Amino acid sequence: MAKQSIYGLTMEQLTAWLVENGQKRFRAEQVWDWLYKKRVKQFSDMKNVNKETIALLEEHFVLETLEEEIKQVSKDGTVKFLFKLSDGNLIETVLMRFNYGLSVCVTTQVGCNIGCTFCASGLLRKSRDLSSGEIVEQIMNVQKHLDEQGKDERVSHIVVMGIGEPFDNFNNLVDFIKVVNDEKGLKIGQRHITVSTSGLAHKIYEFADTGLQVNLAISLHAPNNELRTSIMKINRAFPIEKLMQAVDYYLEKSNRRITYEYIMLKDVNDHQEEALQLAKLLGKKRHLSYVNLIPYNAVEEHNQYQRSNTASIQAFYETLKNNGINCGVRWENGADIDAACGQLRSKQIKKQKIV
Repeated sequence: MAKQSIYGLTMEQLTAWLVENGQKRFRAEQVWDWLYKKRVKQFSDMKNVNKETIALLEEHFVLETLEEEIKQVSKDGTVKFLFKLSDGNLIETVLMRFNYGLSVCVTTQVGCNIGCTFCASGLLRKSRDLSSGEIVEQIMNVQKHLDEQGKDERVSHIVVMGIGEPFDNFNNLVDFIKVVNDEKGLKIGQRHITVSTSGLAHKIYEFADTGLQVNLAISLHAPNNELRTSIMKINRAFPIEKLMQAVDYYLEKSNRRITYEYIMLKDVNDHQEEALQLAKLLGKKRHLSYVNLIPYNAVEEHNQYQRSNTASIQAFYETLKNNGINCGVRWENGADIDAACGQLRSKQIKKQKIV
């Protein structure tokens, strides 16, 4: 049986595991410090941890399960990593630079079953969930990349918007959040973490009940069922009415603003009619709503879609604003390095098949 990533354990789980295996509780804090503050690359580098604990950790866990395959660096400072997992599967992780800090977009699944017709992530079906350790390790690898630059920079924000549907890997997602948020480790604030879902309504209820103070984003992309179903098959299982009922429950429990992601597809969902429908849909929730209008990144395999022109995006934006909806336009990072999520992975797999 393959050893699991040590990064998959929360502080509570690590403490319990060490105690169950005959170690003192304080060893957990020592190990945690070496993992997340000193960021060692092998267990033997944990200098104040006794040999018995080191041997135990080496027997049951590994520190590195991700191998860097490709690293693309954009002229805007965005860095896209293609990582190979221990089973040979490939995933993407992206480091983005903003005026408020350094944000990392992480992947939660190998492939995606949601099947959005415009998305590069869903070109390859889901083969498995990532473990919580594999998700945490993406952050650790990016942080070690920053450490190597010698600029004393740290990952300050996380968006769970990479390949896969995060709420379809719910338990590992929650453990990941607990690990990266831990005060004695990476200390990335919950309000600096955003989780995006395509609209798994039943999981939105469950997420609300966790009490986590992370930000929620919903990939909406259409304001009515007919249009949304045509581009997002998940809408058949969770139509807009069910989705919005779950949103109401989340808002009641958390009183936290929700971001609605809306990809602008030319002559598909970018008309004034859709803008007015969206404003009406969010009208009663406008004080806790923010619409993120996203210019589409073209994907070769989805050539039926094109990016809305600037005038259409601006008109859509103004209609929402005029109807009291908070909104903005998100221009992409890393446009020169396979900007669309899943694009780099898809290209690399194609190359491997050709070879």
